Amino acid sequence: MSESRQADAAAQQFLGARRSIPARLLSAPGLDAAQRAWLLEHALRVPDHGALTPWRLISLEGAAKLRFGERLAALALARDAALPEDKREKERLRYTHAPWVLVVVARIDATHAKIPAQEQLLSAGCVAYNLLLGAQALGFGAQWLTGWAAYDARVAALLGLAADERVIGFVHIGSINGAMAERARPAAAAKVSAWMG
Repeated sequence: MSESRQADAAAQQFLGARRSIPARLLSAPGLDAAQRAWLLEHALRVPDHGALTPWRLISLEGAAKLRFGERLAALALARDAALPEDKREKERLRYTHAPWVLVVVARIDATHAKIPAQEQLLSAGCVAYNLLLGAQALGFGAQWLTGWAAYDARVAALLGLAADERVIGFVHIGSINGAMAERARPAAAAKVSAWMG
């Protein structure tokens, strides 16, 4: 097989293996400094109409992940005073499994004359997706999560977000510690149609 065909086969296999690994199955060891630098550089290579760079990343690691979870557990309890203890504990520990969690933040200029807010939001979403692909390319697992925390104004304030910013998701990255079955995927024929005029 030629080098070009081998490369094509490797790329096809890579995309065919793309999957999210549940955060609870991600653990140390995490990415080293060189791998992190590579991942961050390449995750930002996304479609970006007008070169607005309408996104940024917030890194959560080490003890900060537990502190963040503790603050979220308190906010969850404030949202629901009847929240059971096991749910509070889940909130507290949610960010502690993977060694590195990146908060992907979109910065939307809703008044831009030429670039709609949706395009800016989608660009930020592409950053989150590139983090998933990049982690996989480096041999790690990742999961893009949202949950109530991504949409809560108090969490936005906790993260220091400006009025024109919003959380796109929390991308958890680490070594894969466990296996899970492949889920059913839609057939392309069921999702693709041809416009005939």
